[in-house]
Amino acid sequence: MVKPSTEKSKTQVCRLRHYALLLACFLWTSFCLALWAVNGGIHIKQFQPPRPKPVPQNNSYSITSAFDMGIGDEEWERLQKAIDWSIPDQEITRLDQSTSPVHSTFSIVGLKESYKVGEKISVTITARDHNKNLKRYGGDFFKAKLFNTQLKASVYGEVVDHRNGTYSVPLLLPWEGQAQVFVRLEHSSEVVQILKKYRDSSFPRSHYNGYFEGSGPDKTRISEVVECNIKWGADGGWRKGDCCCEYKDIRTGTVWLCERPKKLSCDKLVHHSHGVLENPLNSFEKQLFAMKLTDVAISGDKKILNGLSNTVANGAVEKCRTGMTTPVPAGFYLKDVWKSFVCNTRQFSPAQMANCLKNKIVYLMGDSTTRQWFEYLERTVPGITRLDLHTHHELGPLMAVELKNNIIIHWRLHGVPLQSGKMPITDLPYINNYIDTIAGGRHAVIVFTYCAHLVFHPITFYVHEVAKIRQSVVSLLSRAPETTVIIKSGNTQGLKNIFQSDWNVLQLDTVMREMFKDIDGVIFLDVWQMTSCHYLRENIHPEPVIIANEVDMLLSYVCPA
Repeated sequence: MVKPSTEKSKTQVCRLRHYALLLACFLWTSFCLALWAVNGGIHIKQFQPPRPKPVPQNNSYSITSAFDMGIGDEEWERLQKAIDWSIPDQEITRLDQSTSPVHSTFSIVGLKESYKVGEKISVTITARDHNKNLKRYGGDFFKAKLFNTQLKASVYGEVVDHRNGTYSVPLLLPWEGQAQVFVRLEHSSEVVQILKKYRDSSFPRSHYNGYFEGSGPDKTRISEVVECNIKWGADGGWRKGDCCCEYKDIRTGTVWLCERPKKLSCDKLVHHSHGVLENPLNSFEKQLFAMKLTDVAISGDKKILNGLSNTVANGAVEKCRTGMTTPVPAGFYLKDVWKSFVCNTRQFSPAQMANCLKNKIVYLMGDSTTRQWFEYLERTVPGITRLDLHTHHELGPLMAVELKNNIIIHWRLHGVPLQSGKMPITDLPYINNYIDTIAGGRHAVIVFTYCAHLVFHPITFYVHEVAKIRQSVVSLLSRAPETTVIIKSGNTQGLKNIFQSDWNVLQLDTVMREMFKDIDGVIFLDVWQMTSCHYLRENIHPEPVIIANEVDMLLSYVCPA
C-alpha cells in the first residue's frame, strides 16, 4: 500500500511535466509565428530542381587515401591542385544552359596588319550558352592553334581559363608568311562535369574477359569465359561477396578479379581480352555529348595574319638531355617537320637511325602507340628483321634485330586493365615488374607510355599504378644511372565519348608529368602538342608523318647532336 504523501508527490511531478510541455509548445509556436512574420507571411521552401541520376557506385576518389595510392598526403594535395579544373557549381539540368559552339566566339586582341616572327598573338574566347547568354563560370575544354595549310605549318596554343566564361590564348607566330587562328570547343564545361563525375567514381565503364582452361574429371578439355575487372575503391570491386578469384601482384599490390568459374579452379586463368563497354550516361547526359555540341569549331576573326621576317624560328639549339622542361609551345610544324623549342631535334635518315641505335637494346612498352614506333623503326632501319616469337602480330610481345649493328628492339603491352584482343595473360606484365627485370646501362633505352587504357578507371587507381612505376624507375637509375629512360605522353585521340575523351588523357598526362618531374634522369616527350596542332585529323593512332617526327625526337635524345 502506497503512503498518501508519496501519491501527492507523484501528482505534483506530473503537473510540473504538463506545465513544462505547455510552455515548450508555446515557445515553439511563438518562434514559428515570428519567422512567418519576418518572411512577410509567406511560407518559404527551397526549390530543388530535378537532378540527373547519381553515379551508381561509391565515389572512390574522395575516400581512397594517399596511403592506399602509395604516396604521401602532400603529394596527393599537389596532384589534386595540378589537375584542378573549373566546373559548374551545380548540376545542369537543361540543355540550353550548356555552352553553345554556335554562339561562342573568339577574337584577336589588338589585331595588326603584320607581325614579326616570334611575336605573340593574343586571342580571347568568349563562351555563351544556347540562349546567347554569357557564361558565368569556366571549365569549357577548348583547343586552339595557329596554322598555315600551304606551308603545312602549325603551332599549339594553351588555353587559359579565367573561370568566368572567358578564356585567353597566347599564340606564338614562329614562321614567316601567312597564318590563321583556329579554335574548337572540344567539350562544354557541362560535359567536363560529367566526365569528372564518372572518372572520380568506382563505377566500371570497361569490362574484361578471363579465359579459364583445364581438364575435367574425365580428362576432357574444359574452357570457361568469365568477366574480370580491377579491385579498387570503396566497394572493393564490381562484384560482392565470395564471387571471385583474386590475383594480387606481389610488387604492385594491384588486385585483379575474375568471376569464379563453375567447373575450373582459379589457377586455370590463361587468357585475357577486352569485354563490353558499359555506358553509364542517362538520356540528358547523352544529349550533352551529342556531336553537334562537342568537337565543333567556333567562329571568330578569320583574318589572314602576315608574319614578316627574313628568318624562320629554328627551334632550340641546346643538345637534348635529361632534366629539360617542356615549354608552351614545345615546338611547331613547318613543311611537316617538327622543330622543337625544348632541344635540338633533327631528322634521321635510315642510315643515321642504324648508326644511332648501334649496340642498343630498346625496350618499348605500353600500348599500340608505342607499337607504332616499333613498326616505324622496323620499316625504316636498314636490315632490321622481326623475329617470330609465335605471338599475335599486333598484340605481341614483339622483337626485331639487326645483326650488323647489334640492334635489338622489344615491344610489349602493359598489364591489366587493358583493352586488347585475346592473348595470354602471362604476356601482360605490369610496367614496373618488367622494368625490374632490366639490368640497364648505357646500351639500354627504355620507353613507356601509360595512358589510353587507364581513362576507363578512377584516377586514384592511376596514381597508384604510376607510383609503382616511378619506384621501379628510381631503382633502375640507382643501379644503372646511364640508362636512357623516356616517358611518352599520351596523344590526342579524336574520340569525344564517355569512354575515350582527350580531357581524360590530358588529366592523366598531367599526373604523370607531376609525379616524375623531380626524378633525375627521366625524359618526358610531349607528343600531346604534336598531335593536337597538326593539320591531320586527330586519331588515337597518329598518321605516319606524325610518328616519323615523334621517332626523330626520340632518337634526338638517344643520340643528341
